[in-house]
Amino acid sequence: MRRALPVPFAVLATFVAAASSQACGAPAEPKPPVAQAAAPAPAADTPAGRCLAIAGARRERRADEPKKLSVKHILVKYAGAKRAPETVTRTREEACLRAQEARDKLEKGASFADVVREYSEEPGAVTREGSLGAIERGDVAPPFADATFELRVGDTSHVVETDYGFHVIQRTE
Repeated sequence: MRRALPVPFAVLATFVAAASSQACGAPAEPKPPVAQAAAPAPAADTPAGRCLAIAGARRERRADEPKKLSVKHILVKYAGAKRAPETVTRTREEACLRAQEARDKLEKGASFADVVREYSEEPGAVTREGSLGAIERGDVAPPFADATFELRVGDTSHVVETDYGFHVIQRTE
């Protein structure tokens, strides 16, 4: 039976194992990419911090979810998001707050088409009024799918973040 080493010895053993495997010609483990200096995350008690916490919340998959459903969405992009054009200069925090603003307008009774026209940055969204048609879970990014498939017909999601930006999703059927 193998005994657990005290923490300092476990760290040393890991270092020695890594060093000896490299010395024996084994390929070195890939180093993680060096992160660029990122702006500090906003405090959780700020509007941006609360928005980001909601947008990144983990969602559970429902056992009774349908295989396919229809949705509309609003997409707000930020600099650095996938497929965001260089003309988009807002920060991630600003984009989250803008998506929250769009959701607030929907909550106050604005039509989805009007809010799409004002806020969505997805190409072609205005002509489709944000509709994606019928989708299956695998058709969209996992956070989008998780948020979408927990909605009931007519429900609107909270702000949801994917690699493409921030979404507000409405299930239509």
